[in-house]
Amino acid sequence: MKSKIVSPTGSEQTAAAAKDFTRRQLLQTTAAFGAVAAAGPWIVRDAFSSSGEINLLVWSDELPDPVIPEFTKKTGIKVNTTPFSQNEEQINKLQATGGDGFDLCQPTRDRAPQFQELGILAPFDTNRISMDALLPAMLEGSTSVWTWDGGLYHVPHCWGSEAISWRTDLTTLDYATLSYGSLWSEEYKGKMQGRPHSLLLGIGLWMDATGKLPSNRMLDAFKDEESFKRIYDVILPFAIEKKSWVKQFWDSADNTKSGFMENGVVIGQTWDGPPLSLKKEGKPVSYMAPQEGAIAWIDGWAMTAAAKNVDQIYEWLKHVHTPEISAAVADGSGYNPVVKGSDALLSDVAKKNFQEAYPGDALSKLWNRPPEPSWYADLRTQYAEKFKAA
Repeated sequence: MKSKIVSPTGSEQTAAAAKDFTRRQLLQTTAAFGAVAAAGPWIVRDAFSSSGEINLLVWSDELPDPVIPEFTKKTGIKVNTTPFSQNEEQINKLQATGGDGFDLCQPTRDRAPQFQELGILAPFDTNRISMDALLPAMLEGSTSVWTWDGGLYHVPHCWGSEAISWRTDLTTLDYATLSYGSLWSEEYKGKMQGRPHSLLLGIGLWMDATGKLPSNRMLDAFKDEESFKRIYDVILPFAIEKKSWVKQFWDSADNTKSGFMENGVVIGQTWDGPPLSLKKEGKPVSYMAPQEGAIAWIDGWAMTAAAKNVDQIYEWLKHVHTPEISAAVADGSGYNPVVKGSDALLSDVAKKNFQEAYPGDALSKLWNRPPEPSWYADLRTQYAEKFKAA
């Protein structure tokens, strides 16, 4: 039987559930953790007591080399991965099999109510996880909304945001004036990219900030269906009127990159990872939070109830929750680490990119995605599809 969702009933509840997690908090906590270096092969207790492998349902860009090769080298455990590009795709894959065939999946923090309703996850044995290794703000991001029936169903993997990215050789942007509204400037007509539902959210944050559509920074849209429709019935007509501004709707890290490098996109509302990866490679692309605040998220690990390789699951979590591997995830993906001590291990390029992405007071303005009940996800999809089909 599916578990009942405890949905947010007001903006205060959703705001309280979406606790602040910023790099400032990360830096404040790194000193509390000593190096947990993985020197030499690990000894896996009860090694390979099941199959000697692990099956992961993963975001396509969140396990860069050498994360998996290092794990197999140290433990001998074979890693099988099935990639996805959107949470909806992940949920569909899990629903199709009831979770069978996957040991771990990678939900985003705000999808907790939807995954609780699915009823296909198992709680972690927290005694087998190095909970103290995780940054308190990141761990709290999981425990605050992924704890039910006395168990914890999610631990963090990386965090990032969605904001404004652009071709630095084709346009110039400044933090003091950067806004989600900048996407709809006349100069970017036919040259902009974004996801339909993300662009609608960005419009709402912009309209709230300018006083055109007060919405408590869009948190009122999470109150109930009536409030959602009241807000989005103003946002959607604007988006449809401006649809000719959209060069492409992206749906993965890869086509976000190709939009900038191959398809004539000049500006976009995107995740931080793809443009910062391009920037690290020396491409003329950058990323920055706007005045309304970058839209922040945490991706983590959840164990399916059908998991067959349980010992291997905990060895995997031990691996990704070391400072070295958490830093490697961040360096290779363009996202941000969740383990104490990992910041100090980031490359100079990654540190510089982060500072430029969140200048001034940008970290204090992060818009943290609240938990999304199923009714919200369904309505959001309906409005996004109307925008896309217009």
